[in-house]
Amino acid sequence: MITIDINADLGEGTGNDAAIMPLISSCSIACGGHYGDEKSMRTAVRLAMKHGVKIGAHPSFPDKDNFGRKILTLTKSELSESIFEQLLHFYAICETEGAKLHHIKLHGALYNYAAKDAPTADAVVEAIVATKVRPKLYVLHNSVLAKKAENLLPLVFEAFIDRRYNDDLSLVSRSESGALIHEPEAAWEQLHYMAEKQQVRTLSGSFQDIVAATYCIHGDHEHSIAILKHIRDQIRNHSIQLAI
Repeated sequence: MITIDINADLGEGTGNDAAIMPLISSCSIACGGHYGDEKSMRTAVRLAMKHGVKIGAHPSFPDKDNFGRKILTLTKSELSESIFEQLLHFYAICETEGAKLHHIKLHGALYNYAAKDAPTADAVVEAIVATKVRPKLYVLHNSVLAKKAENLLPLVFEAFIDRRYNDDLSLVSRSESGALIHEPEAAWEQLHYMAEKQQVRTLSGSFQDIVAATYCIHGDHEHSIAILKHIRDQIRNHSIQLAI
């Protein structure tokens, strides 16, 4: 039996959280950078606790105008301070709700840029370390961020259910045709192959090795609920189970 974690980015104002939460095993909750305030964070934390879903912080560039999907020009100290403040705010809410923090996962442009840019990765790691909390870090395998954090934080390698990959295992840009997977069966096939074969079929049609233990679906994906329901139906007939 293969045990996997399925995570979703939630607390982002989509209105889908209540439907998605029972279908996943961990969630990453927006903590004010690209979206979110105390009310949205507290609501999402309570919903996760209700369904026994592991709780993560989802910091980003401080850019609500662009939903955190554009790279901001910040100094290293400015970026680190922003991430630090987002995390402290989220930690405080978890504490008052009696919730256990399980992980941190970056959002959007910050996730992608920290995977390849050393100063950005340093700013992220320094912010996390400064909080004095050591949660797991959801991160791309063999990324710059993973290398910067490997001796400081426990790492969980991540792959994506609803996104297509390039041959170098970078995600196909959302601006390109075919970047998103919309069909539930296609999303299941990608997850199934990654979980069982540790490979992913890229946009070019080739197969590349991939290392992951947690698999993400974006909560703002228009077909996220249908995809997750289909996946839950399929894993019952395969040697795959969700982490508890």
